[in-house]
Amino acid sequence: MERVLPEQVGLSGEGLDAVDAAVQAKIDAGIVVGAVTLTLRHGRIARVRTLGLDDIETAKPLAEDTIFRIFSMTKPITGTAMMILHDAGLWRPEDPIARHLPELANLMVLDGEGRVSADHQPTMTELMTHRAGFGYGLTLGEPKDRIEALYREACVLQAADLDEMIARLATLPLAHQPGTLWRYSLSMDVQGAIIERLSGQRLADFLRTRIFEPLGMRDTGFFVPPEKRDRLASLYFKPLDGPLEKWAVNPMRPDPESEPAFAMGGAGLYSTALDYARYAQLLLGGGTFEGRRIVSAEGVRAQMTNRLPDALLETRFVAGHQKFRPGFGYGYNGVVVTDPELAGLPVGRGSYHWDGAAGTWFWVDPENNLAFVGMIQLLSYAAPPLQEITQALMAGAIAG
Repeated sequence: MERVLPEQVGLSGEGLDAVDAAVQAKIDAGIVVGAVTLTLRHGRIARVRTLGLDDIETAKPLAEDTIFRIFSMTKPITGTAMMILHDAGLWRPEDPIARHLPELANLMVLDGEGRVSADHQPTMTELMTHRAGFGYGLTLGEPKDRIEALYREACVLQAADLDEMIARLATLPLAHQPGTLWRYSLSMDVQGAIIERLSGQRLADFLRTRIFEPLGMRDTGFFVPPEKRDRLASLYFKPLDGPLEKWAVNPMRPDPESEPAFAMGGAGLYSTALDYARYAQLLLGGGTFEGRRIVSAEGVRAQMTNRLPDALLETRFVAGHQKFRPGFGYGYNGVVVTDPELAGLPVGRGSYHWDGAAGTWFWVDPENNLAFVGMIQLLSYAAPPLQEITQALMAGAIAG
């Protein structure tokens, strides 16, 4: 994409300097090792910054084309893949999930140590908004959570492929009655299985041929090939109290050496800031990129429309750095800011965003025709809320 001076797209260079300085401050404080950030407006790149290091031991700097583990920033892309299939008439929001995954018919709900019937079988809308009642199988700070323990005992995330994952999931209860609560879950991995069933392609192949190749996302995929491994960022972990630790092996899921049979639609992708900016521009462009339509405008609007009722947002639940509240809702596979003033965020109405376990983050702001992508490599419960920090400062960089 074309690169321009910030002022050519109505941004202040000094305002962007403040954004850079805030990220650099976290590096200087030893909290973050390095970062690559990218600001995009009106379809043109206003700034790319590489700050800090890829690897502390070797003093290797980050580069614009450094490849990062983007973990849950996979989720919005999977949501777009689902909307491509929706455009083709292959699913409807009101469909029960079991219409597309028959193994998940007649799911029960956990009630104490027993199981009760579900009020209704979870729907596609509930699946795509974390309200179906699935768990994840991760600790997520709640080691005594019974559902998470059952998922770990069933080794759901250790399945050989998505079909086996669904088979294991079919033996487990839901955490709550469908539609009643928001619970962070492997719903996007379930979506990956649906994509495979509806398209007749492996998830990796569908994303590659329908999204990555048309967008020119050459460095995005479910593994990093040998010729690109030297561009993969080192991964660091920081406990709540303790120094940074470098991980030789990804502790959440070992990095695959080739295309994995189990492609995680919720957390499996690798990408670069430059590649992800192309995806962000697809959303800003209403489903088109450089004159080519990838997904319908209606599909993008559906993905970026809040689906959570006000009563649920009033409970003010939290998922990592995402603090759900009035004005701060959830569409398909990502946050939607419905009322910036009510949410206390200086972004445009309708902004859509998500983040990743290793600290990556992005948002698109259609009202201001703006996107921002941030890539870091820090697995930590103590990771700084860089999305919120940079969103607040970016408001001061919009000059017109």
